[in-house]
Amino acid sequence: MVAAGDADQHSVAERLGIKPDMVVQEIGWDEDVDDDLRAAIEEHTGAELLDEDADEVIDVVLLWWRDGDGDLGDALVDARAPLDDEGVVWVLTPKTGEAGHVEPSEIAEAVPTVGLSQTSNLSVGDGWTATRLVPRSTSRR
Repeated sequence: MVAAGDADQHSVAERLGIKPDMVVQEIGWDEDVDDDLRAAIEEHTGAELLDEDADEVIDVVLLWWRDGDGDLGDALVDARAPLDDEGVVWVLTPKTGEAGHVEPSEIAEAVPTVGLSQTSNLSVGDGWTATRLVPRSTSRR
């Protein structure tokens, strides 16, 4: 039986640019994460999300981040390390009014210092917003 929200969650995985067979790593998991989103991504890719200790080349990093989690710049440096040259980091933060909400300015301030560019924001569930970060181009060809 398919739940009513399944089609929506599947399309969210696609809106995140996640394709079948992509390698997706999850950092910052805790009990408050959106399990429906996680399951939709796993179903869409055909594989489980890798944890923080994975040593593979990663296509997409999902970084669950909340106010009080520490230094976002440091977390982004760690998230970037295994990332493919064309890889994407999605910073998933609680929406405004939710516990752990992170001000968009905090993300905007951390991004340039770690060689990333912020490109878009998406709502990815009832309580979470996703901010897309991509590596800045190092060549001007």
